[in-house]
Amino acid sequence: MAKKNKQEEEVLVDVQESLSKIEKYLEENRKSLTVIVGGILAIVVGYFAVDIFYQQPRELEGQVGIYKAQQYFESDSMSLALNGNGLDMGFVEVADKYSGTKAGNLANYYAGICALNLGQYQEAIAYFDDFSSNDPILSVIATGSIGDAFMEINQPKEALEYYSKAVNGEENNLVVPFYLKKAGILAESEGQLDQALKFYTRLKKEFKDSREALDADKYIARIETKKAA
Repeated sequence: MAKKNKQEEEVLVDVQESLSKIEKYLEENRKSLTVIVGGILAIVVGYFAVDIFYQQPRELEGQVGIYKAQQYFESDSMSLALNGNGLDMGFVEVADKYSGTKAGNLANYYAGICALNLGQYQEAIAYFDDFSSNDPILSVIATGSIGDAFMEINQPKEALEYYSKAVNGEENNLVVPFYLKKAGILAESEGQLDQALKFYTRLKKEFKDSREALDADKYIARIETKKAA
């Protein structure tokens, strides 16, 4: 019992010593700790202030600014949608003025589509490069459209790279089959038969109900004939 009481006393002493050391540290470093805590608080407050008084108003302004350009886009007035009419902003101006907002980001996507339709292929690539999204449809279209732009400027190697990126790991039935078929046809035309076969086979197996898969068996048979020759 005496031994147990002694151990408990030693533990109590250790705890007291530790608490004393902590108290001493806090006392000695009170000023610096106050500065640190104050700095962290200032950062947090500053973040929310920027979000509330700067970022949120810009988000709203961007949504208003992009509205007219979207109307032009829906009426197939690609040039007006892209560049505006002198009074209302086009997608290019919205993307620049409201960079860092959702509206500015979306404006880059629209600008890419407009530029692609207007034959401004290098510009389209740049706009799509500035667009980012986790949306399983828009992200595929943006990446695949970069491939289309490279095809238009006769750079099939780069086009195939972006078609491959567009379908890599993606599973949505709406646009992936479209770019899988494009990737297969381009790879085949470039003599990359093994790669083309992979695209066609995936098209057949994973997207068998898509319109693009209707001729998948024919494409696969054609590749196998070429490989056997």
